[in-house]
Amino acid sequence: MSSSKKYLIPIITLIALAASYFCGWFIASNQGLPNLPKPEVSEGQRGELGIDKNINESNIDKYLGRSDSVYRDMRMLEDPANYEAIGGDRYLSGLIKGFEVVPLPYLVNVDLPPEVGKTYIGTTLFTRDAGGKLTANYDESLQILKDLFPQDKIIFLMCGGGGYAGMTKQLLVDLGWNGNNIYNVGGHWYYEGKNNIETITQDDNGVKKFAFWKIPYHDIDFSKLTKK
Repeated sequence: MSSSKKYLIPIITLIALAASYFCGWFIASNQGLPNLPKPEVSEGQRGELGIDKNINESNIDKYLGRSDSVYRDMRMLEDPANYEAIGGDRYLSGLIKGFEVVPLPYLVNVDLPPEVGKTYIGTTLFTRDAGGKLTANYDESLQILKDLFPQDKIIFLMCGGGGYAGMTKQLLVDLGWNGNNIYNVGGHWYYEGKNNIETITQDDNGVKKFAFWKIPYHDIDFSKLTKK
């Protein structure tokens, strides 16, 4: 047997063992979790926001904790927009356990309905022009998205009412993500499950008390990025 073949067989064996271990770990880690239906947009107004018909606020608890998935809440800690005008909340007053916060208005410029007003209008990773074309504002813009929204994972998106989550899915799809791996599960305002984390309370005088330290929050320091 030649020396090259002598070493090739053990290498192939090690690769096969590693692959077997990974597959076994992956199956075991998701054992007992429900299969995921293909993303399907709801009807009516919820559909206009892109909220999923099959996985949303009503049943997201069944899909939490998957090792093949990441969970992102797209709200700001305090949004400048007047979401109270449509029955919402400008504060991130709670989030679902397992979700991490990545504010959409830092990723791309956002247009909101007149009754809500304007959200944050400062620096963003990307700019979308009137024709829908996206332009990266920094050399690191795309890599940041890839790190925050891994393309080899299932991505569950949420926000206050479902709009920011829908815009985020559109942003990712436009940049090359597979839309069949992304779910807009709607708005925290309508969540009544058992995994809520409260981040705002009131004292005896009705004054808000913030506990934003409970939130897994991804900030973006634009001053450390390389502007194009």
